[in-house]
Amino acid sequence: MSLPRRAMEQMGFAVCCLSCDAPDDPGLERCRGCIDRHAHARESMTVGKATTKPQRLARELITMLADPGNYILDDEHGKWMEKYAAMVYEHQYDPNTKRDRTTTPLRRLSRKSSIIREVANQNKWMDEPPDKLELDEMLSVLKEGADEQPMTWDDLIAEIEEMMED
Repeated sequence: MSLPRRAMEQMGFAVCCLSCDAPDDPGLERCRGCIDRHAHARESMTVGKATTKPQRLARELITMLADPGNYILDDEHGKWMEKYAAMVYEHQYDPNTKRDRTTTPLRRLSRKSSIIREVANQNKWMDEPPDKLELDEMLSVLKEGADEQPMTWDDLIAEIEEMMED
């Protein structure tokens, strides 16, 4: 069984390497042939607009297989992506590195960070709504100037002329 080649892993086909009987030697002609065929297959599935359900499913699965860690929390495919990520991780594990295998979690605790989510989570009323006093204060600020009519062009030009004279 050979270790997943980087190209195959990036395309989402690392499982093919894991089930291959080729020796784990770099630069094998057999590996190059597989990579070329799989690259062509992936390109044919992802080029152009997906018009049928099988095409959309194929694209979704290729996306998931290319980065299984992002889809572990997926309702439908999460458990399979976790198994897949574990298989790839198992073959990438190097016992000589400092990272301890037993302490490295396979399941992601949260999705990638998002600037929008981080800003939205700074809302002081996220856990509990504002009290009556705060609501009244916000309402008065929002209503401020609501009774005034918008400025006409003549009024605006007159105001600009006054500013220019000063």
